[in-house]
Amino acid sequence: MKEWTWDAAWPAPAKLNLFLHVVGRRTDGYHLLQTVFRFIDRCDTLHFAPRADGDIVLATPIPGVPPETDLTVRAARLLQQATGCRQGATIRLDKRLPMGGGLGGGSSDAATVLLALNHLWGTGLDRPGLERLGLALGADVPVFVHGRNTFAEGVGEAFTDVDLPPASYLVLQPAVHVPTAAIFGAPELKRDTAAMRPADWRPGVGRNDLEAVAAAKFPAVADTLAWLRRHAPDAMMTGSGACVFAAFPSRTAADAVLAGLPGGIAGWVADGLAEHPLAKNFEKDWTS
Repeated sequence: MKEWTWDAAWPAPAKLNLFLHVVGRRTDGYHLLQTVFRFIDRCDTLHFAPRADGDIVLATPIPGVPPETDLTVRAARLLQQATGCRQGATIRLDKRLPMGGGLGGGSSDAATVLLALNHLWGTGLDRPGLERLGLALGADVPVFVHGRNTFAEGVGEAFTDVDLPPASYLVLQPAVHVPTAAIFGAPELKRDTAAMRPADWRPGVGRNDLEAVAAAKFPAVADTLAWLRRHAPDAMMTGSGACVFAAFPSRTAADAVLAGLPGGIAGWVADGLAEHPLAKNFEKDWTS
């Protein structure tokens, strides 16, 4: 097993929502969801260096995002606060996943910060404790800490793990940024899909309830989805958009469709993962 040290490159994989239903809304405004998260092998990468001054420094700030609001910085500071840790860290993020794409990139980065610094600092939180911290940062953060492909419910904190067959995915990124708040805040969003039991879900079951809203508000999403459905009728949007995807039986088949991609749309092929790359690590941290 790889040794995870300060010198390691720490992966933060993307996710796809294989379906996403909005089944209700709480009195505090949070939406109640059901979805299946699948990790794929396209990743951001994080690097950490220790600091004795207790500061959290993001060496690679994202243009337009103040460091103090960046999820990676917030995750590190939250871990410090929750554990009383006086150590610091410099964080370097090699960003590969698009913002506003529905792939969970920012949430995945935050989860990797929690996993990495909990290990490197020796702060000793178990995985459920890190999941609870993650939920304070955002609804998608806990699943990346959890580390398994899973049927998620509630606001993203209740998990029933699922075994998924191997698959290659063609992921397309329209040239548009879709703000999550604009989709969940839309009055026309369907919020009353009937809930299903996790045991009743199978690959191919379900849709993305957010897709119709995103496609209506952002024509680039609709156009990209229409193009992909000519090659894969089951294509759908992931998360709140903007990325859309389709499963193929092989990388060869996915690559063949990617080769015909029209200009103005970015795309790539990624394989589904059986679990998060860090899922089997740090068992001794959880039990010590």
